[in-house]
Amino acid sequence: MPKMKTRRGAAKRFKITATGRILHKQAGMSHLRSGKTRKRKRRLKIPETLSAGHGRKIERLLPYGA
Repeated sequence: MPKMKTRRGAAKRFKITATGRILHKQAGMSHLRSGKTRKRKRRLKIPETLSAGHGRKIERLLPYGA
């Protein structure tokens, strides 16, 4: 049986940690930043953990933990 292919779009957007959690970048940092406070922008930089339900969907797109 051939190898499964990793969905490249998902591989660029999500990171699987050593413990198996899935991290993603938070929304809201691409534009209109002048109206946001420094504290809010600082907190938006930090990667967020994906919820369990969404995590199972992403695991199927990343068969080898890319």
